[in-house]
Amino acid sequence: MTENPAPSAIVSAAELMAELAGSRPPVLLDVRWQLGGPNLRSAYDAGHLPGAVYVDLDRELAGPPGSGGRHPLPQPEEFGAVMRRAGVSADAPVVVYDGGLGWAAARAWWLLRWTGHTDVRVLDGGLAAWTAAGGPVTEDAVTVTEGDFKPNPGAVGLLDADAAAALARDGILLDARAGERYRGEIEPIDRVGGHIPGAVSAPTTENVDADGKFLAADALRARFTGLGVSGAAPVGVYCGSGVSGAHEVLALEVAGISAALYAGSWSEWSADPARPVATGPDPQ
Repeated sequence: MTENPAPSAIVSAAELMAELAGSRPPVLLDVRWQLGGPNLRSAYDAGHLPGAVYVDLDRELAGPPGSGGRHPLPQPEEFGAVMRRAGVSADAPVVVYDGGLGWAAARAWWLLRWTGHTDVRVLDGGLAAWTAAGGPVTEDAVTVTEGDFKPNPGAVGLLDADAAAALARDGILLDARAGERYRGEIEPIDRVGGHIPGAVSAPTTENVDADGKFLAADALRARFTGLGVSGAAPVGVYCGSGVSGAHEVLALEVAGISAALYAGSWSEWSADPARPVATGPDPQ
């Protein structure tokens, strides 16, 4: 476990309002998304934060589904082109938000961090928190000045299937999916239910309060300590397809803990019949 002395991975609605009124306002990305449904561009058109640019998770924050899972990582240069079109530059702050669940925003946050952007945060509680705090929304079209961001992959930890298996044996691998999927009681999407042998169940929904905002850093640290994250071993996270897992990596970051993401996650792991599957409440 690597501790970061001053986590700044999230921003509150009040803080964001102040920054947008200041001399160095952040670039805003709207990443509203729904699993298995059409994109939410229409929701963006009906009302978004002033100046925010819509980014489509399925088309722009993931590559085509296939052997790498349902949401494999996009090619870095393609992702960089998307970010530049959205106005992202290397030396300008970025804030990402979604409808409130936080998963899609965390996916964009993680991709920017992985490709080398050093100043990117997620709006805590998303659009719901913004409007609850009295933040304005608009239907106005956004004119974007193209940014200069050029991706440099590898700035944060990324696991493939073999590395995830090794981490489950020799470190701490957290499974961010719902407990019933981890246990193999239900599997609504992938080929088979269960979990990677040795992985620990850690639903990412337990990292937030009823409003979808992250628990305080000390509460998150206590939660992860209770799951075996002690500082003595490296930490990794996976989920169904690398989206909610990014949200758990973000929760760990808020707690001051660095973790790697297995981006292919269960959708990649379970697609290979040669890979072992564990079921039940225990890691093994």
